[in-house]
Amino acid sequence: MVPLSHVRTAGAVNVSQRRAERRLRKHRTHTQRTAPTVRRRSSMRVLSWRLVSGMIVVGLAVVLYLFLTANAFFVNSVAIGGEKYLSREEIFRYSNVAKRHIFWVDAEDVESRLEAVPNIADATVYVGWPPDMVQILVTEREPALIWEQGVRVWVDVNGIVMRQREDRPEMLRIVAQGITEPINADARIPQTIVDGALQLRSRYPNIDVLLYQPDKGLGYHDGRGWTVWFGTGEDMDVKLLVYNRVVENILGQGIQPGEIVMSDPDRPYYTILWREGS
Repeated sequence: MVPLSHVRTAGAVNVSQRRAERRLRKHRTHTQRTAPTVRRRSSMRVLSWRLVSGMIVVGLAVVLYLFLTANAFFVNSVAIGGEKYLSREEIFRYSNVAKRHIFWVDAEDVESRLEAVPNIADATVYVGWPPDMVQILVTEREPALIWEQGVRVWVDVNGIVMRQREDRPEMLRIVAQGITEPINADARIPQTIVDGALQLRSRYPNIDVLLYQPDKGLGYHDGRGWTVWFGTGEDMDVKLLVYNRVVENILGQGIQPGEIVMSDPDRPYYTILWREGS
């Protein structure tokens, strides 16, 4: 016969084992039931994020396509200000932005292109969004004199040659002699010639036309019957002072000069047409 205490102990162990096995079976069953649900929820989250990301990408692609192809973003006109002699159509053509997409318009590049035009001294370009996508503000060069060499052109105080835009009869005109090639709008007149011509005009406001020859420089027809040449225009005040003394001297001798050359004020010379008593 088995002792009673031993039976009770064995029974208690068996009961504990059976309870532990039931708990283990329940845990396994719960795990098996919930695992697919968790996996399904995780998969749904991944799918939802992929869907949202895809929609964002498609939306951005549509916006980019519209931005690159919509006519509203192509430059068909510009806002222009500051023009005086040039027309707005000319400035628009020089800017070279027509039919360009606003994304490809570089303000500095347009400014450089406009400032390469002889008539334009300065240009400022603003690039924005419709309706005024491109705005251009220009400062044109002011003509200081008219240069006639095959064609008539304007010249500013810095000697920059530009197309003549209108008649300005009040401006000093310089007629180039001995030069057969017409002058171009991208040429430049030496600064000493421009300065000398403007000094002569300031000293003798009645002079409307000056002459220019490459070997003799600036000159004009004196109303007393001869032509005087002043060279490049440097030291004009000194040359004018010496010229007046030379004129007094030769007229006092009864000499009618044909030309008086003042290119070198230290060594002026003249030609004689006739002398009184000869």
